[in-house]
Amino acid sequence: MLLLMVLVFLVVFAVFALILLGSGSGAPQQTKKTLALLQSALASGAANVRDQMVDIRKQELLSAVPWINRWLAKIELAPRLRALLYQANLKWTAGGMLLMSLACFAFPAYLIYLRTGAGILALLIGILLGGLPLAYVLQKRNQRFNKFEQGLPQALDLMVSALRAGHSLASSLGLVARESPDPIGHEFRICHEEQNYGLELRTAMENLIARVPLQDVRIVATGILIQKESGGNLAEVLEKAGHVIRERFTLKRQIRVHTAQGRLTGWILSFLPIVLGFGLYLVNPDTMSILWKRPIGIKLLYTAGCMTIAGGLIIRKIVRMEV
Repeated sequence: MLLLMVLVFLVVFAVFALILLGSGSGAPQQTKKTLALLQSALASGAANVRDQMVDIRKQELLSAVPWINRWLAKIELAPRLRALLYQANLKWTAGGMLLMSLACFAFPAYLIYLRTGAGILALLIGILLGGLPLAYVLQKRNQRFNKFEQGLPQALDLMVSALRAGHSLASSLGLVARESPDPIGHEFRICHEEQNYGLELRTAMENLIARVPLQDVRIVATGILIQKESGGNLAEVLEKAGHVIRERFTLKRQIRVHTAQGRLTGWILSFLPIVLGFGLYLVNPDTMSILWKRPIGIKLLYTAGCMTIAGGLIIRKIVRMEV
């Protein structure tokens, strides 16, 4: 048993070492190589070096582990994970996130199987825990989007004031980029720089929607593009868009207040069996362990898990309202 625990520790240590390597160590080395090549290109001006410089700018590091990077480049999952990580404002790589999910899946599943001997139960719990990194990324993404929604009306007011003072749309975007806090300032700064680099306004707005896929951003971008094609008072359009966004935000807060009891009920009913089962195991392990030592107990665990998940999803469907 001691040898087995040592082997498990070494495996977990190796996995976390790969995670750290994939999430942080490759980026500075790639940056140093890129900076060195840029400096040599600026110094020599050779055509072949300039071609290499452009090729490097197009490459994106998905993982510091070479074979994982090649594998992620071939599948469609990597761009989606990279977009999620960018929207969550996390400095992870797609390979690092996958390694974290693998570690969260393998280690608890192995321990549960070693303790209970139930392969299906260990697999289900491992899958559930393996999704924790993705759940963390989605939570950070939602927090960033909520912060963006809260600050968007103030940013539109700043744009309206700049337009009425005689500034152009590009100048008003630059003003929002300088004066607004993150994440609004960061996203509008990218949009402003894209226009300065020669992109069309429609392309820059589409890129903004792709980076921040919120309904409020679509409303603002649609209003700006329609005004560009058909003309009109852009300041008035943005002012009305800000008013609509504030009303939607107020309505969403009212809905969250009215559905707070239902959401709390869903969380309590979902986690109460788990907490109660753990408490009963601490009080009397022999009686509680019958659930995974006998076939009828394992069947009851599977049935209870499926019903708990189904009930939580039904409650979530009831209390979740799109505005």
